[in-house]
Amino acid sequence: MEVHFTPEVQTKIDRVAAENGSASDEYVRQLVERYLDQDSWFRQKVKKGLDQLDRGEFLTHEEVGKGL
Repeated sequence: MEVHFTPEVQTKIDRVAAENGSASDEYVRQLVERYLDQDSWFRQKVKKGLDQLDRGEFLTHEEVGKGL
């Protein structure tokens, strides 16, 4: 797979990668991997919350305000 960036974005990637002591391609690979891990975690949490709503497991606004 090849990914092409605008010159401005490539300059930013190169600068930040150098500041972190890594090559640009390795830095981008790490960023993508972290993003995918975070996205997977987020989707799992949203699904869990939606499943709880479907089962009627939730607090109303008033209940939250009462500290229940």
